[in-house]
Amino acid sequence: MCDDRDYLMMSGIQHFSFCKRQWALIHIEQQWEENIHTALGKLDHARCHDGDIYEKRGDLLTIRNLRVASHQLHLTGNCDVVEFRSDPQGISIRYCEGYWKPMPVEYKHGHSKVNNADRLQLCAQVIALEEMLSCSIQEAALYYAETRRREFVEISEELRATTKSMADEMWKYFQKGYTPKVKTGKYCKACSLSELCLPRLCQRISVRKYIDEALQEKE
Repeated sequence: MCDDRDYLMMSGIQHFSFCKRQWALIHIEQQWEENIHTALGKLDHARCHDGDIYEKRGDLLTIRNLRVASHQLHLTGNCDVVEFRSDPQGISIRYCEGYWKPMPVEYKHGHSKVNNADRLQLCAQVIALEEMLSCSIQEAALYYAETRRREFVEISEELRATTKSMADEMWKYFQKGYTPKVKTGKYCKACSLSELCLPRLCQRISVRKYIDEALQEKE
């Protein structure tokens, strides 16, 4: 049996991919602030969990809020939804006849993104399920509330390798208790931790520039 205290939160890999400093503020320094994006995200997750934990309809078995853990990644968390479809090439499930092929579905607010932050979190769920169920999962899905559409994600070897590398890097930071500096950008404005983070203090600026900017703010 694994002890959750020895593992990091699986959802953190999404934060880490978006901004390593944001991840450290949340998972190392235990800081958090809500904004409209995080509040709506919580509502979306609440909706996907609003129903029976276990539901079977014909050839589809749905399990919600399933706790998973990966010994390889040292990550643990909850899958929003795991769908099991009847498949002769699938796995056996206790108390269910036949064979079933699993696929996690992660619910997200907003829409599909260019970066891989959401896909990395999904890949971590896949790796955990593969370890726990002794199976192989080649495809998973992200459901975006804004577009009400699923994005099917191929769990490629490249995505797996990136997920493993990022999980290892998260652990190195966590063990050192290190909160990295960041290169600021437009994405900082959308971050709920912008006031706690103080990204401008991570920039190297001259004393003269600092004084000039401070004087301008007082005018």
